[in-house]
Amino acid sequence: MKLFLAEDDAVLADALLTRLSRLGFDTAHAADGLTAQQRLLNEDFDAVVLDIGLPGQDGLQVLRNVRVHKPALPILLLTALDSMEDRVAGLDAGADDYLVKPFEFPELEARIRALLRRHRAADVQRDELRFGRLRLDRAGQRAWADNVALELSARELEVLYILMSHADRVVTKEQIAAELSGDGEEVGANAVEVYVHRLRKKLDGSGVGVRAVRGLGYLLAGTGDAQP
Repeated sequence: MKLFLAEDDAVLADALLTRLSRLGFDTAHAADGLTAQQRLLNEDFDAVVLDIGLPGQDGLQVLRNVRVHKPALPILLLTALDSMEDRVAGLDAGADDYLVKPFEFPELEARIRALLRRHRAADVQRDELRFGRLRLDRAGQRAWADNVALELSARELEVLYILMSHADRVVTKEQIAAELSGDGEEVGANAVEVYVHRLRKKLDGSGVGVRAVRGLGYLLAGTGDAQP
């Protein structure tokens, strides 16, 4: 498992890196918010331990920015602040869990493992998604409207998967572009528009469409169409 630790206290960071390494975790580290954000946006990690009180950019802002592009990444906040307002602010910013300093290492380890278990369970559920009459098998790279197979390209399948994964809310062009980018390839907003345009055509008659929300992005919605 590949973890990321953002902690500016050198003594604590060194102790955590040593303990996590002994447990078999491959853990990267950053001591400031800007470096942490850059690495989290450009590298893949299985979970993140993020201190709120980072220099350069605080952990809450890092969390908000990362959540735009990686909504499913498990993130645990570390903080010395223990008021109800602080906990609510952290969870509202997108944290999956919250641990107050000082803490015992076994508790941190248990919370990390719980985050990873929940994330793996969610991944299994997300491999097959349903929305209205649509069904998507991500592992098999196939999609159907009722029992009729849709002829979608790999990119169109990925866009459909992103929209179905966030079917209850608007997805921005930037978020779609970020999730499509990888392995040195950058996908821009213009390319996203092309993929969405093609996907719309292929979903015609399926009872589901992609609605553009002006100034925000795209939303998967039922169209009330008859059988495809």
